[in-house]
Amino acid sequence: MKNNRVSLSVNINKIATIRNARGGNVPDVLLAAQRIESFGAQGITVHPRPDERHITYSDVYNLSKIVTTEFNVEGYPSPDFLKMVEDVKPHQVTLVPDPPGVLTSNAGWDTLTHASFLKDVIAQLKAGGMRTSVFVDTDLKMIDGAVEIGADRIELYTESYAVNFHNDKAAAVQPFSLAAAHGAGLGLKINAGHDLDLANLKFFAASIPELVEVSIGHALISDALYYGLENTVQMYLRQLHEA
Repeated sequence: MKNNRVSLSVNINKIATIRNARGGNVPDVLLAAQRIESFGAQGITVHPRPDERHITYSDVYNLSKIVTTEFNVEGYPSPDFLKMVEDVKPHQVTLVPDPPGVLTSNAGWDTLTHASFLKDVIAQLKAGGMRTSVFVDTDLKMIDGAVEIGADRIELYTESYAVNFHNDKAAAVQPFSLAAAHGAGLGLKINAGHDLDLANLKFFAASIPELVEVSIGHALISDALYYGLENTVQMYLRQLHEA
């Protein structure tokens, strides 16, 4: 039975990567975001990094003026990042423990070790009216910690699921099923992201009834090179709706 319980937020970092390779404004990140929304996606995600190698801080300010669905801004909560999100007030801020030079997100937060820091950051964001999500692995203690620091949601880091999916999909998804059920039982909403694609997305969503949102960028934008952007967004939505 088709359903609309899981929202698709499209990460458009890779579109900015292509633009930045030549300078100028082709492809147009703002136009891409608007088109992705018109094709049915329920959100736009960006993850600006300090070196601005793809999405720039200027992009975030400009996107905040034109995104009409959910605007999700990911990043490490440095002073510059916090000032930016305080200015633009996206619907959701996803806190990611990325050191400055990392190529891509590769681990979840240790919400126990960094509890005091994260609690202060989340309180600041909530005071500004922003929903908070914390990037975590499937360790249940880290999910307990997310509750203690006041997060509204967790985003499960799904790389290990994607890596192991083709070997044993049931075993690959089991830690995520347990983590999602645990988090939801504590009152958290459950997001997920990293290396989800057309091959593994439907099974993941079907296996996790608590899932409310996925953020997908690299695979979706890569698929769009072959299938076209509108068709690709629709393909990903079908995987979610038929889960």
